[in-house]
Amino acid sequence: MTITLMLVGMIALALINVPIAVALAFVAMLAIIIVQGPQMLPNLALVMLDGASSFPLLAIPLFILSGAIMNASSISRRLIAFASALVGFVRGGLSMVAIGTSVFFAEISGSAVADVAALGTILIPAMKNRGYSKEVAAATMSSAASLAIIIPPSIPMILYAVMAQTSVVKLFVAGIIPGLIGALAMAGAAYHHAVRFDFPREQRFRRAEVWRTFKEALWAFILPIAILGSIFGGIVTATEGAGMAVVAAIVVGGLIYRDLDWRELRKACIDGGVQTAVVMLLVAASALIGTFLTEAQLPQALGKAITGVTTNKYLVLLLLNVAFLILGMFLHSAAAIILVIPIVMPMVIAVGIDPIHFGLVVTLNLAIGQQTPPVASVLMTACAIAKADIWQTTKVNIPYIAALLLVLLLCTYVPAVSLWLVQVFYGG
Repeated sequence: MTITLMLVGMIALALINVPIAVALAFVAMLAIIIVQGPQMLPNLALVMLDGASSFPLLAIPLFILSGAIMNASSISRRLIAFASALVGFVRGGLSMVAIGTSVFFAEISGSAVADVAALGTILIPAMKNRGYSKEVAAATMSSAASLAIIIPPSIPMILYAVMAQTSVVKLFVAGIIPGLIGALAMAGAAYHHAVRFDFPREQRFRRAEVWRTFKEALWAFILPIAILGSIFGGIVTATEGAGMAVVAAIVVGGLIYRDLDWRELRKACIDGGVQTAVVMLLVAASALIGTFLTEAQLPQALGKAITGVTTNKYLVLLLLNVAFLILGMFLHSAAAIILVIPIVMPMVIAVGIDPIHFGLVVTLNLAIGQQTPPVASVLMTACAIAKADIWQTTKVNIPYIAALLLVLLLCTYVPAVSLWLVQVFYGG
């Protein structure tokens, strides 16, 4: 009952446009005061500070900053040019370019909103000029951008790893195969749209053009390979790798490509700071909820209630999938992780679900949630760029959402899809 009241209270506040972080903190503070008394108030600030001071969390602002710096340089344009040369000959080539570029950009940004903001401002107008409806352009770009939280580095994965006390590096490795499968499934949905609406091909396939654009974008490819390779190889931690990404972004954008001036760098730092503040305030607020739930032993009570009905881990995963799909319609991905993971992890472990496997299931659910209104931050960003109606765009987006649902089901019930590469790299 307590969990239900907290959820209802938090969603009610969010629906009247109270910021999610403020709603989380208010509901948690109110619960603590009611249950433990007002004498606990002086401790709440310390709890929030401790909750946001975890070393692995330092990777979040660093990856956000590196993505903002790269957005300010010509990396997006170079990746789009290469993807266009590579897959532009396919019918509906610009849709394929959007998906292909998002795969590459996902290895840099870790944020779907950053992805759609950086690439959508270029690709959505280009698609509209080539006869794509504004709804198709927005749906394609929005769904393609969701790959940024499946393919590493992923900010939601970092949050999950901290909340679930598991390895962020293994989560990164586990996301590679599902992310690539998701890209292929989306390409199939894009081709379906292309045939249905008779979209044009962009250009003939020419090896010389592929080679030219590849050379121009070479440093954009080297960056994620070097950074993620160092993380996966155990040379650096995820946090240290994020620091490397910031330095590399400045070097590539400012010294190699020479298109990052001080004004753009300043703007990137401000944008990164704003995005970081939103996420970290959520993390700090979650510390209050985590403290209350732990002391009240509510996660254990929920676990006993569900395991009293079934201990089959696949049925438990089915129930959790439904819960996350619903929550994803109303909550930002960071808020959903912060609110739910501390509650369900004891039950997840009790029924024998691998935390890495569950992390990928959660991530895929949240990628779908970013495409389903009313609270769909990525879809809303794409619609704002395309000047398209969100509900009309959602109708067009159904094949892409179906593609992501198929990947979710595959990863849920065939754990090897996400765990095989982890076992290859780390054994077990």
